[in-house]
Amino acid sequence: MINRVSAAQAIRATGSSVFTTRQIAALRGGSLSATSQALARMEQRGLVKKVTRGVWCIPEDPRFSPYSLVPFLAGGHRAYVSLISALHLHGLIEQIPEIVFVVTTGHTRVRKTSVGSYSYHRIHPQFFAGFDWYGKRQDFLVATPEKALVDSLYLSSRKGKRFRFFPEINLAEGFNFNRAGEWAERIAHDPWTRKYVLRKLEVMEKRESSIN
Repeated sequence: MINRVSAAQAIRATGSSVFTTRQIAALRGGSLSATSQALARMEQRGLVKKVTRGVWCIPEDPRFSPYSLVPFLAGGHRAYVSLISALHLHGLIEQIPEIVFVVTTGHTRVRKTSVGSYSYHRIHPQFFAGFDWYGKRQDFLVATPEKALVDSLYLSSRKGKRFRFFPEINLAEGFNFNRAGEWAERIAHDPWTRKYVLRKLEVMEKRESSIN
């Protein structure tokens, strides 16, 4: 007879505060339905929280961050935190965005969960770069300050003109306009957008220079 581990033991084995039903089922040697029921019982006791179908978290775990859910909600596509969310994480915008903004190679869409809303925005696969692990956590990827701004300007050229304005953005310290320009030059798949982003960067750099 196989001695299956409990759901709690399987969760500890993941070493993470975010996990899927499939992960836990594999670790405990049980079926998906039985594991879902076990996790639901744990949720009733306040031990875990269901984020969306098949994804769970432990909000009280000091390792947990809403940003940790980004790869789990990407639908199998690559994704990294960018746009206003990344600018906030880098200290360039003080205001905390109510929505987590993400760049992805998948479809543009909004994922509403029990933890919060996640806005995924598609960019061309050739432009999917300029990110790294956030701090020592290494549970989600975030754009560099320069790439986050260029991603914003890139998307602002699209239909709807989102991300054209930034709440109290501070680019004076630690922001490299030359590096941002290099990222803009890499928009090889769309010459019009490349020109648009470079022009916006030039305006922003002149404005920062006049302020300082």
